[in-house]
Amino acid sequence: MSDFLKHECGVAFVRLRKPLQHYIEKYQNPLWGFHKLFLLMEKQHNRGHDGVGIGCTKIDAPQGFPYMFRARSAKTDSLGLVFRAQMAAYDQLVKKGRLDPKNGASVKQHFDFGGECLMGHLRYGTSGEFSTGSCHPYLRRSNWPTKSLMVLGNFNMTNTRELNQLMVDRGQHPVFGTDTQTVLEEIGFHLDEAHTDIYREMRDKGTPGAEIPAVISARLDIAQIIQQSACHWDGGYTIAGQIGNGDSFVLRDPRGIRPCFLYESDEVFAVASERVPLMTVFDASSASIREVPPGHVLIIRRDGTATVEPFAAPAPFSPCSFERIYFSRGNDPGIYQERKRLGAALVPQVMEAIGGDLEHAVFSFIPNTAEVAYHGLMEGSRLHRRTEVKEAILAAAQQGTLNEELIDDLILRNWPRGEKILHKDIKLRTFISQESSRLQMASHVYDITYGEVNPHRDSLVVIDDSIVRGTTLKQSILKMLTRAMPKRMVVCSTAPQIRYPDCYGIDMSELGKFIAFAAAVALHRRAGRQSLLDRIYDDCQAELKLPANERRNRVQAVYEAFTHEEISAEISAMVYPEGIEWDGEVEVIFQTIDNLHASIKGDCGDWYFTGNYPTPGGYSMVNLAYLRWYEGVGGRSYDLPL
Repeated sequence: MSDFLKHECGVAFVRLRKPLQHYIEKYQNPLWGFHKLFLLMEKQHNRGHDGVGIGCTKIDAPQGFPYMFRARSAKTDSLGLVFRAQMAAYDQLVKKGRLDPKNGASVKQHFDFGGECLMGHLRYGTSGEFSTGSCHPYLRRSNWPTKSLMVLGNFNMTNTRELNQLMVDRGQHPVFGTDTQTVLEEIGFHLDEAHTDIYREMRDKGTPGAEIPAVISARLDIAQIIQQSACHWDGGYTIAGQIGNGDSFVLRDPRGIRPCFLYESDEVFAVASERVPLMTVFDASSASIREVPPGHVLIIRRDGTATVEPFAAPAPFSPCSFERIYFSRGNDPGIYQERKRLGAALVPQVMEAIGGDLEHAVFSFIPNTAEVAYHGLMEGSRLHRRTEVKEAILAAAQQGTLNEELIDDLILRNWPRGEKILHKDIKLRTFISQESSRLQMASHVYDITYGEVNPHRDSLVVIDDSIVRGTTLKQSILKMLTRAMPKRMVVCSTAPQIRYPDCYGIDMSELGKFIAFAAAVALHRRAGRQSLLDRIYDDCQAELKLPANERRNRVQAVYEAFTHEEISAEISAMVYPEGIEWDGEVEVIFQTIDNLHASIKGDCGDWYFTGNYPTPGGYSMVNLAYLRWYEGVGGRSYDLPL
């Protein structure tokens, strides 16, 4: 991904199934669970750089002692800072003799994160302020453990304003604007209701007060609480929560937009946003990791029993395709093969672009997330060449022209040649977010390998996983690559043209920033069709007056007049670097929708490319995004009032 793009977050969850003493005796490690939480988060640090938070709930904490804890940071190296701070506190307790590391009860009593229920969050925010206070988990305290609640998640709700209004309508007074607080308060409300109902029933029956907490804890129907809370949610989400009594839950949206994986053994329940971290941290096979089903909630009661229960009606499975293309680490066995297929699927278009002249072509990739797709492109290109060679040998044999010279020519020449041309020295995303500063720095972040491209003779083919805005491509990467002086540059995107905004977790809701949209608008205006853009504006306004579940995507009309190739050609012209001496050609190639689905081999949400959203909130957001673009209003469309 050459463009700067924030995206969804990472979730880690660890629920110990044995007393701490078990892990001391078996692993000589009183913080076995705490360390597993750190490793799960470290293995998912690609999913968040804004901030980090961890939470812990202790089961059966003595009366008068705290039982829920959290630590958060939005500073640089927040993951390391949070865990180092807790380990420093632990070491001080041991040094002062206040904690015995060989005694599980001592660890649990004195160390904040020495509990059975642990969870962590890596934040890559799509909304809300950038501060420690905006980091998960969010906490709702009470002197009743069964009313205390802590939640975190990888999610974005498209209808936060409507959800807040529901709270107002029932008499609450929300003073917040983020969907995280909304989720916390909604679950908290129904938890309070369930708690109060049981409490009043027990009180009226004359149950002694000291016995009531245990009754409430045993009778809480968490599945029902989640069902009541989530019935109005519109978005993609994986949400983890802990209740003060020791009950825990993890739920996934009904369409499976956001990923969620579960590992279970006799020692632990563990959940993560990606499969491979669970495999690595727990030395588990791929087959032992399963997905939490969409529309289901994993419930782990305080006694360690667990169930997976539905909380929503079945819906079409629409997992985010960007998880496969870019977000998740490529070492997942399924994702690795899919990315290779995405690269190989581009071969016919690449061969057409270079005229089949492999002898004068150099293949490379725009670091580093496209490397796996690059290997697929190379494999596909080699297969293409082998097929050519086979056909040429057979034809020559039939014609009686097969000789040693021809064999040498076919076998030894014109094979795909791969080189690492572009290098990225710094992970720019981790410390620069302002567009102007980022672009000024970009030319110093990238560097090239000199001498591997024959000037003015070779075509340079570079593969990227996706092209969103094209700004980094135009203003830094292509400028850098022109220093190699290729005859032409062919830029390949493993993702199709990104035409529509997202509202389910990825921070790309401003329509006007997409280069595919800008290209279509430029083509319309050049052809004198401003009136069409005006009409789409009116259509979007009319659409937003309809009930949410009746709305459709009026922005699709922007693209209907053009072929895929026409928009790609316009994009090629738009990303051509300026202010350079190089005068070669630039061609941008995008994946087709059909090849996307064929490569991923399963259901995948493609609304970024097709505009076919999985929830009503998507259609509201895309029409609103067009209105804001037309009116010149910036900001995330799902954050703005209708």
